[in-house]
Amino acid sequence: MQDKLELIGIKTPLIRPGDDFGVVLIKAIHEKGITLKDGDIVVLAESAVATSEGRLVDLKEVKPGREAKELGQKYSVDPREMELILNECDEVVGGVPGAVLTITKGNMSPNAGIDGSNAPEDHVVLLPENPGASADRIRKQLQEAFLNKVGVIVGDSRTQPMRLGCVGIALGCAGILPVEDARGSKDLFGKELTITRKATADNMVSAAQLIMGEAGESIPAVIVRGRYGIVVDEDVDIPVFSKEECMYYSNISRN
Repeated sequence: MQDKLELIGIKTPLIRPGDDFGVVLIKAIHEKGITLKDGDIVVLAESAVATSEGRLVDLKEVKPGREAKELGQKYSVDPREMELILNECDEVVGGVPGAVLTITKGNMSPNAGIDGSNAPEDHVVLLPENPGASADRIRKQLQEAFLNKVGVIVGDSRTQPMRLGCVGIALGCAGILPVEDARGSKDLFGKELTITRKATADNMVSAAQLIMGEAGESIPAVIVRGRYGIVVDEDVDIPVFSKEECMYYSNISRN
């Protein structure tokens, strides 16, 4: 087991729609004078990945429908953005002034993950259409360029129930085990763990966001170096609970 974790931020030019993000990232790593090592994990900001994939939307081109106007007024959300939220999400659970709580792509998230930060005026960025496929594509580019086995995570930030501030969450990954099963291991007093699973990918995104920041840092990628035993060859999806199994959703829906 390694006890040292290194985070290396990769600064890039502003990512624009149509850019090949993998190519931009490879060039930025070379320009930093480093290389990727075997076992490195590269965490990518979903907004940069999504922008490169053409998921940047001009709100002036969005015409909200009746439901979007009603919900937009109820939750103090731009009805044009609300129209996009309704198109992207599976379900609107509720909301507070300025944000609606949705279930989108199997995750509970505000505003279906749609974000206006790091986007031009009157534009928003939708989530990548398939974050896992994005991670897999960029991973293949990186491995071909640096001839080492690496993992890739596409990450975002999320608020947590009853807590102020954002933490990281993995939306898609390739080449890593996103959740490590700790069941069967022993605690300090020799008791066997029966429930615990480590959200490895989410924790890596949280660590990377200390370097990425949330504003104009222009660091859409962070190399996480020093982890052990999680880079794999097979594709592993990020596991999610059903709505009925989720402690938060199941209790909200009862009220």
